[in-house]
Amino acid sequence: MKQPLGVILAGGRATRMGGGDKGLLRLGSSTILDHVIARLGPQVTGLALNANGDPARFAGFDLPVLGDSIEGFAGPLVGVLAGLDWAAAQGAESIVTVAADTPFFPRDLVARLILAAEGMTFPLVLAATPRGAQETKSMSGSGLIRHPTFGLWPVALRDDLRAALGAGLRKVVIWTDKHGGREALFEEAGDPFFNVNTPEDLEQARDRSGAGA
Repeated sequence: MKQPLGVILAGGRATRMGGGDKGLLRLGSSTILDHVIARLGPQVTGLALNANGDPARFAGFDLPVLGDSIEGFAGPLVGVLAGLDWAAAQGAESIVTVAADTPFFPRDLVARLILAAEGMTFPLVLAATPRGAQETKSMSGSGLIRHPTFGLWPVALRDDLRAALGAGLRKVVIWTDKHGGREALFEEAGDPFFNVNTPEDLEQARDRSGAGA
């Protein structure tokens, strides 16, 4: 398959952080979003940012900013759809999404998602980690923890996703399971998909970043 485009999902409300854009918080000498771009950029053929509100606040990153087409902060699938529509206009076949508040995801994320999709008509794969790392994530039937914002998504299914969202679907794994979605297992030490939700998480990320993670 062709190398995918990358979409950084930053459309959430950051309620546990007190609002604002978590990706713009400082982590070392740069922002969390800078860390995310540095990790994802080399793995894809182009990048865009899914975010709502005034796009000017992201002007310094020189990325297309894609707003949700469904109002009301309807969850990550709406950001995925925005990314798929953008990718379709670029003539791309797929996208890989990552979360804007997750600065330590694997530098070979895309390659491993693509490997897991081998043989699929429509490549649809979510990243997963062994049970026990984060019990609040979506549990699969195999006992793995799926990470719904880290996935490989086919442009060919964007109209199906649009219809599902229009019908009220919000849970990522319900839609991926419907289409035979697979999982790519990541067993790195620590939590490769650690995300910054609270001020305490930010302090932990700063400690981890200072340790060279």
